[in-house]
Amino acid sequence: MSDDPLYERGMRVRREVLGNEHVDSAIARTTDLTADFQDFITRYAWGEIWTRPGLDLRQRSCVTLAVLVALGRLEELEMHVRAALRNGLTADEIGEVLLHSAIYCGLPAANAAFAVAQRVLAEHDGPPGSSGGKEE
Repeated sequence: MSDDPLYERGMRVRREVLGNEHVDSAIARTTDLTADFQDFITRYAWGEIWTRPGLDLRQRSCVTLAVLVALGRLEELEMHVRAALRNGLTADEIGEVLLHSAIYCGLPAANAAFAVAQRVLAEHDGPPGSSGGKEE
């Protein structure tokens, strides 16, 4: 796969967004069952979508956070809050995305998302200043 430009482009942006530690861990956990899936997400999610010129990585992080709130995918939300920080979003901007999501996704979804974001942000560099909302 290393001679596949799509895979290489995907792996580069995947590492940039998620960090080497996360990607190396995911690769280390790859099995015969998950190998095709790892290849698929690296080539298509990261190599095709995340590298398109229409949105920058910050904007893609905002969209991804909102979609994950809407779907209630809290385990992925945690990973993408970290990614949003790597992509240059501030704690306040992440809070704004979650607050905006509350209107369109519902308060329970946003409340759970704020709890995840607060935990990740506290791990990142202590409690966030104003996160744009609070847990109920």
